[in-house]
Amino acid sequence: MLFMLQFVMGVLLIFSFIGYMQFVRKVLSIRWEFIPVFVFSSIACIAFLSGLAGQLYLGSLVLLIVGLLMYGGMVFLGLRRGASLRLSFSLFQFSFLAGTFIFLLVLFQNQLTHYDNFSHWAIVLKQMLSTDAFPTPDSSLIDFKNYPLGTSSFIYYVCRFMGHSQSVMLLAQGLLIFSCFYAMFGIVSEKKRFLLYAFLGLGLSTLSFFNLTIRITNLLVDFLLPIYALAILAVVYQYRHDIKRAYIIMLPLAGVLTVIKSTGIIFAAIGLIFLVYTWLTHRPKSSWRAALAVVGTICGTLIPYFGWSWRMATVFQGVDNKFDVAASGIQSGKTAEQMHEILWLFIKSSTDITTRPVIGIVIFQLVAVAASIFANVVLKKKWNLWKALIALDVVLLLYYAGILALYLFSMPLDEAIRLAGFERYASSIVVLFAGGLVLCAAIDLERSFHYRIGEVPDYQAFKTVKTKGHYQKGIIGCMAIAATILLSEYNGIVSIARTYDTTLPYKIHAVTGDRWYKDGQEDNNRYLFYASDRDQQVTNYYMQYVGKYFLYAPHVDGIVLFYEDNMDNLLSGYDYLVVVETDRNAKWLLKKHYGIDMQEGIYKITRSGERIILTLT
Repeated sequence: MLFMLQFVMGVLLIFSFIGYMQFVRKVLSIRWEFIPVFVFSSIACIAFLSGLAGQLYLGSLVLLIVGLLMYGGMVFLGLRRGASLRLSFSLFQFSFLAGTFIFLLVLFQNQLTHYDNFSHWAIVLKQMLSTDAFPTPDSSLIDFKNYPLGTSSFIYYVCRFMGHSQSVMLLAQGLLIFSCFYAMFGIVSEKKRFLLYAFLGLGLSTLSFFNLTIRITNLLVDFLLPIYALAILAVVYQYRHDIKRAYIIMLPLAGVLTVIKSTGIIFAAIGLIFLVYTWLTHRPKSSWRAALAVVGTICGTLIPYFGWSWRMATVFQGVDNKFDVAASGIQSGKTAEQMHEILWLFIKSSTDITTRPVIGIVIFQLVAVAASIFANVVLKKKWNLWKALIALDVVLLLYYAGILALYLFSMPLDEAIRLAGFERYASSIVVLFAGGLVLCAAIDLERSFHYRIGEVPDYQAFKTVKTKGHYQKGIIGCMAIAATILLSEYNGIVSIARTYDTTLPYKIHAVTGDRWYKDGQEDNNRYLFYASDRDQQVTNYYMQYVGKYFLYAPHVDGIVLFYEDNMDNLLSGYDYLVVVETDRNAKWLLKKHYGIDMQEGIYKITRSGERIILTLT
């Protein structure tokens, strides 16, 4: 019965999305490539602002109903006009939708495994779904309360109606990811030039190479940040001669980007700077109204950001948060020697040619330089790729300086001293760097054709038969390489799904189940988890975070070894012993002292006089 209800609600949610997309298409007349990301981002912003106002569920319900009314209205008007249902897709649209469907389908078969899902992203979403509200200072399950909830708000909206399983969470985030990629293809103006789509498909598929450490089988947002920024760049460029439409589309995109993560404001600023630059280079002579619109757009995009800042300053006043910026290195708890050690490790990591981020920077730098020289010397074309390279290099350097400042002055010492999360932070900016070069190269390639579409009949659209042959071979080559890269990504995601039963989350879920409590009431029992410390899964607190998520309990500790002299004293401090993995020594000790045959499961801990009793539940 529950499955059927979720299926029906899922269908209604899809119809609601379609209703919004059809409405946006009719009212704003924007390109289809930008509509999904515009709609999803608008929903995310409205749900986020509803959460700030304390009306997360009500706002989500209104969003669903309004979308359904729009869909119903479109169907009704179509029937009145006697219009028949017609679906037509270009070759590119069909290819992209087919590929997206395949990836979303395999995402739906995955479960969460990454550490940070359970330390923050998934647990905060579980609490939002349980309470229909944003976390409060009393939310003892949430350690990092200052992390913005932009993406979480959209995932909440989808999960509220489709079900709260981990696969639905991944599906919801997948919608955001692929809508951003679809928007990047909107940078193409000559839609009949399939080579441009094939080239973009090749270039953008390589971005997955820099996301292998986290892939898309998790709720982490480090990949969303740069692709959202790239989507904004595509929007601004495509509507550079219709800048008002660019303002409208950019509002929800940049707005939600500012609250995807604390560093999202940096990526949003990149898009806003490009918007201002585009406006300055294409503005009319009398442009005070346009200038006012630019200022209004910037202010509008910052509403979610300042809304979240206000919440942190009021609701969470006095609450210590991770990455609170200190005024100086001494106040950050780091000595001069420690800061020097962090600086040296940062420089070493930033220039290590064996790491993916550095490999990406070097390769795309060389390719961009070579392509610019080839275009100038051989094709006799003036490409703008070298200008984009300089601009992106400046962004790259400033971003790395910002990361260094984060480690020196803001991040806790135990994490800063080992550059925690460095590869993810670096990969984010490299995705933006590489993606920006790919978008610019696609524009230059489009401008390099001998004839523009519409100047001559389609059958004469090539300078010579030889150039037509090069065009066709280029399409085949780009598609073949892109398909190979995407197939590798697909196989990687499938492999993760197939090996899930070997992971720690699977083992814990098999013992505890996935517990959801009415009105988000936390389980305040004290749990002690027992397992081996393979891959430091206990000492790095991974097992404890996974246990907190599945049990929905804030008091979870872990142990890898029992000390015979202290067993009674240890167990008396807990209500339950959760055995995730067994070993010979622990079995012998529990048999000797408590008369039980140790196995995976949950044991109730009770005291009878001076005696500890373990009962398998």
